[in-house]
Amino acid sequence: MNITILRGVVATDASHTDLADGRGVHNFEFRTAESVVPAAWYDARRPPRLAAGDEMVVVGQVRRRRFRAGGGSQSRTEVVAGMLAKAGSSRAEKAVLAAAERCCVDESASQRWGCTTSGGGWLW
Repeated sequence: MNITILRGVVATDASHTDLADGRGVHNFEFRTAESVVPAAWYDARRPPRLAAGDEMVVVGQVRRRRFRAGGGSQSRTEVVAGMLAKAGSSRAEKAVLAAAERCCVDESASQRWGCTTSGGGWLW
């Protein structure tokens, strides 16, 4: 199961990039108590509603992405956000955490949210 749950503060405003395959990605940095984590929001029908300094809960998957840039190959390990909620907004936060929990126990919820069974676990 590859589900990651982070609670912390958005460290940078999201920047938007159009990918070669036509999808869009919003990249931002997320600061937890332990570290700063790169995060991405793909195929968003609308941009994520977050700004630097916002306290958020991010639920997603850890992924290593390989790409070409600057004439060479590079890679980046990031959290691909599937669900976001403002921390402290108890209703939204509880809904996001409940959906993440369902991914762990319900195969149809796992497929709907894109959860995988490739190892991993919870990260608070």
